[in-house]
Amino acid sequence: MKNEKKRSLKEVLQVNWRGVKLLHGVNPQYYPSMVCNTILRAVTPYVTIFFSARIINELAGLRRPEELTRWVVITLVVEAVLALLRQGAAQWVNMTESAISIQEDITLFMEKLFSMDYADVDDQATKEKLQKIKLNESFIALGFPAVRYRLIPLLSALAGTISAVALTVSLFTTPVPQGSPLMFLNSPLFLGAVLALLLVVTVATGHLRSMGGKLTSAMNEEGTFGNNIFGHFGHLGTNKKAAVDVRLYEQQEMAVHYFLTETTFAHGGAYENKVVKPGSWYGAFGASLSAVLTGFVYVFTCLKAWAGAFGVGSVTQYVGVVTALAGNLSDLLWSVGQLRGNVEAMELIFEFLDMPNSMYQGTLTTEKRADRQYEVEFRDVSFKYPNTDTWALRHVNMKFQVGRRLAVVGENGSGKTTFIKLLCRLYDPTEGQILLNGIDIRKYDYRDYMNIFSVVFQDFQLLAQPLGSNVAGAMDYDRSRAEKALIDAGFGDRLAEMPKGLDTYLYKDLDKEGVEVSGGEAQKIAIARALYKDAPFIILDEPTAALDPLAEAEIYSKFDQIAGDRTAVYISHRLSSCKFCDEIAVFDHGAVVQQGGHEELLADENGKYHELWHAQAQYYAEQKEEAP
Repeated sequence: MKNEKKRSLKEVLQVNWRGVKLLHGVNPQYYPSMVCNTILRAVTPYVTIFFSARIINELAGLRRPEELTRWVVITLVVEAVLALLRQGAAQWVNMTESAISIQEDITLFMEKLFSMDYADVDDQATKEKLQKIKLNESFIALGFPAVRYRLIPLLSALAGTISAVALTVSLFTTPVPQGSPLMFLNSPLFLGAVLALLLVVTVATGHLRSMGGKLTSAMNEEGTFGNNIFGHFGHLGTNKKAAVDVRLYEQQEMAVHYFLTETTFAHGGAYENKVVKPGSWYGAFGASLSAVLTGFVYVFTCLKAWAGAFGVGSVTQYVGVVTALAGNLSDLLWSVGQLRGNVEAMELIFEFLDMPNSMYQGTLTTEKRADRQYEVEFRDVSFKYPNTDTWALRHVNMKFQVGRRLAVVGENGSGKTTFIKLLCRLYDPTEGQILLNGIDIRKYDYRDYMNIFSVVFQDFQLLAQPLGSNVAGAMDYDRSRAEKALIDAGFGDRLAEMPKGLDTYLYKDLDKEGVEVSGGEAQKIAIARALYKDAPFIILDEPTAALDPLAEAEIYSKFDQIAGDRTAVYISHRLSSCKFCDEIAVFDHGAVVQQGGHEELLADENGKYHELWHAQAQYYAEQKEEAP
């Protein structure tokens, strides 16, 4: 962690100013509205004090009707104008402020995530960085919340300080008349002592407030853990996916245990002892210093008025203004301290937003062949996932032709899914090359290359959106094409039952009339999505792993019929589902140990395929014997 004391004021302001510029880009009206509203709110009390003092002076002095009338009219007009301006500014702020946090997430974080290389998004370090950013925002309002809300008090304190200084100068420059026994009040030494006291109390009050803020920052890690506990177990009861297991295995006991033992934010817990209690003492001491200063200002001002330096009305002006001046100066120092404490959080955000895309994007256009005849070659490909020392794939060499059926089989963890992720260029090989028609796939335009693949992963996701939009991946789409894809995927009968057809929402998250679909139905929708894309390569990465072997074989068999002239790559841990494929690649410990047709591989009694086939056949034979 960087030491905050080493941060210069210039660096503090520069870092936070970049955050201001980013938020201004998100919503150009946000800061102008906040600035206008803040200045009006900060200046208005001083305007009131100034005009009130003029009226009181006249009432305590000559009491001239025309002067009183003039000051009253001016006061009313100015106050009315300021009230209208404040109301307008407040409405402006309300309109911009209600949307800024959502706009920030969408424009800055979501767009960044959507534009990042998949390898970086999938990297645990990136996930932890983003989690820390969000926890900084939610736990101690650091990051963009600080730029939004703690910069405004700085501006308010600055505007208030300038206004107070303008109305306070005459307190020190207006002399006590000659011959008064209180002439010592005019002494530069005495005035210097008053200003020094004002400065010392102001700095001390601001420092005490900053110390209170640092107590919260110091509890960041401990508070983060407490938030994680609540975030995980606090919503366990509303988690639909966990509901069955929670009830069957009484997992609510774990939630209760953590709620009872994790006392970070409980009465008598760490937050109360480390933040609330000492923070209260800091606040109380600061308030006491402010009270002493206010009392001293009263005495000083009243003595000058008693000596004839100014009228009674000016006493109310100076007492209110000097007290406010001390408060504003304290706020100014506190705000700078808060922004100083925000530097590290903002630098973490910039580190995330500035992450470069390391994958070469390429420039070649992927050849759009009418015959869909492509050849893919893995040439001595090895791969490690980021931040690991274990090889997920090692020296993979294989070729396959587009238009054929390729099955990729092997035990769990053998490298099958990694093989597909490299083929789709979600990752680049650590060593070796992947070639498409003899050209390294890194030379192809990245988006253009990815568009030749339709993939249904085992952990595919459907959105709480209309059925048609899920299939097409867009709000505007070809409805007849979407219907055909669903029918081809075996979803036709269910589609006919949908109350609004393609416009029926899946799930009830966004529409109370949305429909719940079973796991098998969801798989068919995911396959329809792959068909709708109409890419030359269609890949099924164990999306039917939760089904029984017969149901899986039925889906694969039907999919084989509708795949047509596309290349179909099937990944399955059940070998019986892939017998119809033209070629089978057998993976074991990250390497391709066999490649060939089903009969050929089965005939090799010393091969891995023979071992896996008979192990599974024996399992199903035992099941059949045990059946009543």
